[in-house]
Amino acid sequence: MSAPAPLLEVQDLQAAYGSSQVLFGISLAVQAGEVVTLIGRNGMGKTTTVKSVMGLLRPTAGRVAMAGQPLHGQPAYRVARSGIGLVPEGRQVFPNLTVRENLVATAGNRHGSASPWTLDSVYGLFPRLQERERHLGSNLSGGEQQMLAIARALMTNPRLLILDEATEGLAPLIRLEIWNCLQRLKEQGLALIVIDKNIGPLLRLADRHYVVEKGRIVWQGTSAELRGQPEVVAQYLGV
Repeated sequence: MSAPAPLLEVQDLQAAYGSSQVLFGISLAVQAGEVVTLIGRNGMGKTTTVKSVMGLLRPTAGRVAMAGQPLHGQPAYRVARSGIGLVPEGRQVFPNLTVRENLVATAGNRHGSASPWTLDSVYGLFPRLQERERHLGSNLSGGEQQMLAIARALMTNPRLLILDEATEGLAPLIRLEIWNCLQRLKEQGLALIVIDKNIGPLLRLADRHYVVEKGRIVWQGTSAELRGQPEVVAQYLGV
């Protein structure tokens, strides 16, 4: 029996900032309900890969498809409408909107989810947001802003959620809350791409990993395979 077609498929993706090429043929795939990571040191092309997938940076070559539909070269709003939600690096919540306004600003259920994310359900995931519902985004703590960024992306009811450094700079208890949230999303069958530096939680959460080095995928495999190859972690992820 042949494997199911990927939910997201990226083939030979190349991208550049001006004359400086950053991606040199990135290829990866995510199945429905699968959790995949992009890992590597800073400056190796992980965020550029996300920007290229999301239409925030036009690839110079390669192919991106969501559920078989081509996305490469499409503007960001069309990529979002395809069912990809982004929790960007740096959170980027709307500072002059309240928590509630942030959540409803881009909410929708374009793909007809039978159990769509609503205010009640995201507040159930992050009760602190309900407590802060009338507070402006600029008045939230860093951890609360990260929760809001995740909840805002969920309110678009994506089929795939991409999280770029969602635990960076957060206190340990808040990081744990975010990891528990991602585990719950996995259990609910939401496909995830996670970029993070914390290898331990990633090994527990993810099904497969892609290691990025200088704009190329240099290793890929399962969590079990990565645990069994500590030299990969040392070579490509160590400081």
